[in-house]
Amino acid sequence: MRDIDPKMGDLDGRQAREHPNAAEPPDEPTSHGEPEPHVAAGFAGTVTPLAGAGSHVAVPGRRQTASVITVSDRSSRGQRADASGPALLALLEAEGYEVVGYCVVPDERPRIEAAIRGEAAKDVALVLTTGGTGLSPRDVTPEATCAVCDRLVPGIPEAMRAASMAITPRACLSRATAGTLGRTLVVNLPGSPRAACENIRAVIGPIGHGLRILREGPVDCASMTS
Repeated sequence: MRDIDPKMGDLDGRQAREHPNAAEPPDEPTSHGEPEPHVAAGFAGTVTPLAGAGSHVAVPGRRQTASVITVSDRSSRGQRADASGPALLALLEAEGYEVVGYCVVPDERPRIEAAIRGEAAKDVALVLTTGGTGLSPRDVTPEATCAVCDRLVPGIPEAMRAASMAITPRACLSRATAGTLGRTLVVNLPGSPRAACENIRAVIGPIGHGLRILREGPVDCASMTS
């Protein structure tokens, strides 16, 4: 995997000690003069899938594409290193996806909506957002996702919350959603790196099957073994 921008850094010691699903302190409001988001469009690298990975690949020899959008006021201003985005990039590549985009945007609906639409316009198969799914007044990622999606896929966040409830009862506070925009599947994840990875791992298999149907049309589900 290609090296992440060193400005992103690692999660600081305080965050690393917090419970992965604990509510993240809300970011401070941004000003209208904030800088443009950190963007790593075209992020890609040599991928060595994990053993057993790749069941989501729709066509032999061709990987599904994926992008990550980190939603954080402070990270978008460079005041805090983004740890969730790089963690998800590594997970996606290990699972056999071709990572083609990565950016950090503030907790503002227009910016989040524009970022999602931008990835869908590039016909990216899977877009993962991380952050902005809690109860803080600044947490608006689910609203932005619902605003741009054609159809919701409620089973994905339901499954993630069910899996996360086995780890912490606070999982029920997540407002994450998922939906489709054209041929693109968008999935919201928590802002904690550990929680984000735990959540997506709980549904990565079914997501692969869903992408095959979304992008290639109906399949004979009864004949499938995974």
